Amino acid sequence: MAAVPLDLLDRIRALERDVRTIIGRASIRPAMDEINAGRVQIGEGGSLEVRAPDGTGIFGVGKFADGTYGVIVQRSDGTIAFNVGGSGEGSNMARVFSRAGDVLVMDDYYSREFLGRPWMPIQLFPTKQQGTESTSYQYGWVGGAPAHNAVAVITLSSISSPGGGQVRINMLPPSGGETKVAEYDIPAGQWVNKTITQPLHGIGFLQHVGWNIQHRTKTAGGGIETRVFAAYTRNTQVAGETPDPPPGAAAAEAKPFTGTAAPFPDGPPAPEPAEPGLHTITD
Repeated sequence: MAAVPLDLLDRIRALERDVRTIIGRASIRPAMDEINAGRVQIGEGGSLEVRAPDGTGIFGVGKFADGTYGVIVQRSDGTIAFNVGGSGEGSNMARVFSRAGDVLVMDDYYSREFLGRPWMPIQLFPTKQQGTESTSYQYGWVGGAPAHNAVAVITLSSISSPGGGQVRINMLPPSGGETKVAEYDIPAGQWVNKTITQPLHGIGFLQHVGWNIQHRTKTAGGGIETRVFAAYTRNTQVAGETPDPPPGAAAAEAKPFTGTAAPFPDGPPAPEPAEPGLHTITD
């Protein structure tokens, strides 16, 4: 007959206490309003929404009603404040809205490298040759600015005395040299207003771009004057305004999140299953 340990009853009582402890802990549910040291995954077209008591949407992430995906933040009055993703014009852009619904800050829709809004000024300064009688080109305005937006806009007006004149606008890329953006004639005796629109071809984001406006009179003894009313960069408005990437550099490629989460670390190996039947206590 197998030997029975003398403290068997004590062991049974201790085992019972452990079983009760395990059962008690198993019945305790974790808090349903917090997550500690974990991650939440919402997949298969799900979404997470936060709404005010009156039903106003405040925050949403995941699948929208139109079937697209993104993030939206609204104010307590229901006006949109921030949006990423969605469909149609402006999809996949990051945008901050005013309470009136205007876009205050955004990236560029057609040119993924540049800022869309706000529009940024180009600093142009007049020289002493803003008005000149020279028959050779003189610098009437010079300046520059970092490239924040994809398209430059310069609005100017010139007038020439009898004989007429000419105006030339150059862009100075960081690679060096001058790129002629526009050149046109000024008839005698009348103001000619021009708005020059130029995508920043070959320019990288925040690279410094120089500008100069040159003018000359066509006949000796004449004169020409040029005034600048606006100079700024703005977002692209049609696909054709998308600037070419800088020389030797490919256009920035998007790096979408694949949705593949990092694998969980391996846990301890599962215990070997016990053999069926009675077992002799050996300890």
